[in-house]
Amino acid sequence: MKILITGSAGFIGFHLSKALLDKGCEVVGVDNINDYYDVNLKYSRLNQLGINKKDITNNKIIQSEQHKNYQFIKADITDRKTITELFQKHKFDKVMNLAAQAGVRYSIENPLDYVDSNLLGFANILEGCRHNNIKHLVYASSSSVYGGNTKMPFSTKDAVNHPVSLYAASKKANELMAHTYSHLYKIPTTGLRFFTVYGPWDRPDMALQKFTRAILNNEPIKIFNHGKHQRDFTYIDDIISGVIKVIDKPAQPNPNFNSNQPDPSSGNVPYKIYNIGNNNPVELMTYIKEIEKNLKKEAIKEYLPLQDGDVKATYANITPMQRDFNYQPKTNIKEGIKNFVKWYVKYTQQKT
Repeated sequence: MKILITGSAGFIGFHLSKALLDKGCEVVGVDNINDYYDVNLKYSRLNQLGINKKDITNNKIIQSEQHKNYQFIKADITDRKTITELFQKHKFDKVMNLAAQAGVRYSIENPLDYVDSNLLGFANILEGCRHNNIKHLVYASSSSVYGGNTKMPFSTKDAVNHPVSLYAASKKANELMAHTYSHLYKIPTTGLRFFTVYGPWDRPDMALQKFTRAILNNEPIKIFNHGKHQRDFTYIDDIISGVIKVIDKPAQPNPNFNSNQPDPSSGNVPYKIYNIGNNNPVELMTYIKEIEKNLKKEAIKEYLPLQDGDVKATYANITPMQRDFNYQPKTNIKEGIKNFVKWYVKYTQQKT
């Protein structure tokens, strides 16, 4: 099976590429390696996949030195010509679209970056699938789409019409765009609403790495909503195991779909939406205490009010994932943070 993974130098994309290669799949990775966060971390991830930084140039396919089944190209999914040619040349079986401009708070100051990557770029991916007989498109949505919803746990059967950030709105737009292509062209599409993914190799702008870095550097950590946030923290290995199961099982039309009472998570076309989380929300202060315990060091805490674009809590109803894919997250916060801190200390020591 030949799979295109966009955003393959990113946190989830890197782990997914590695896992699929271990399964014997043929993987082509795409990433524009933008400077939203430290590009050296992205190059380090690629190095783990056998791609040497010195060999990377724009729009050029590179063969991995370690994995005969991995190739990488530095390209932007907004580049219609390059993406079109990539689809035509490689004849992918399936596509996993993880390339996107991430971050809720960043979207408030840089909205057009989200329009370019998350809307225009995703449209180019959909067109590539349309014209190249792709058997299944899986794409990253986000728990952020639940926005102003307060009914817990969040269910894919609930309407999500009240986003509180442009990032969330762009992810909801992706779901609508995918449905259109499933309807018009019968392309199986599955959207995955990720819930606060964390673990080794995660992004520097995410809470776990920001807090860990600040504590080690004796800097204060900013705790929004006075620490009363709750998040459905989901360990990266659990996410990857679920994603692989989804990729292997293309979306099918819902035989019980009722257009008089439409289910937002399915349709009479090959279209599905799933939550993929841990189904176990944890208060932010509990999360921070685990970091402190593993670092053997107390954080300097700066308590702040809720920030624009943030939601107070996330909590995933994962019953459909459990039913359709036997998805069972296994990693608790204690184990997950311990694994992360071990990686982070080793990684930062190697950099110095």
